[in-house]
Amino acid sequence: MNRRAVLTGLVAGTAFVLSACSENDKLADQAGSDQGYVSGSGVVSQVAEDKRGDPLELDFTTIDGKKMSLADIRPTTVVINLWYAACPPCRKEAPGLKALAEEFGDDVQFLGVNVRDQKAAANAFISNYQIPYPNMLDSSGDMVALLSGVLPPQATPSTVVLDAKGRAAARVVGEVDESTLKGLIEDVQAE
Repeated sequence: MNRRAVLTGLVAGTAFVLSACSENDKLADQAGSDQGYVSGSGVVSQVAEDKRGDPLELDFTTIDGKKMSLADIRPTTVVINLWYAACPPCRKEAPGLKALAEEFGDDVQFLGVNVRDQKAAANAFISNYQIPYPNMLDSSGDMVALLSGVLPPQATPSTVVLDAKGRAAARVVGEVDESTLKGLIEDVQAE
């Protein structure tokens, strides 16, 4: 069975536009819980090309002081991962994100978005897991606000894949599995 068929089977029950959240989405419900993170396997959603919204626009500065813009990254596929250091599923998914960033190289821009920590804690996490891609501190909430039409509020960890036009093409609410994310990226690149 090919990867597209497997992914289609996995997401058959969760097909909806990214801006709509299911009332029965248990992982999304956890996003507002007191535990502070979304546990368990991630809930995957993909959006058909003709159903995607406008390109996401944001200028930001990485933890190491580099100025970046989502618009400047285009037409490269972008993977945005929301995390914080004390989040158990964030720590569990970090090695897979690192491996995929290294595997895809310049063909995909990974971007880590720390939603909670100060610079020292974020840098310790990045160093510990040897994260090779840029990360930003979202202390002002700009990236979370930008993704509010895509993700439930406070859904950490979460991962969003942007297509070559900068539009949200897929999301994973909760811990992202390496093979699932690879399939989502490959689907977007094949468009």
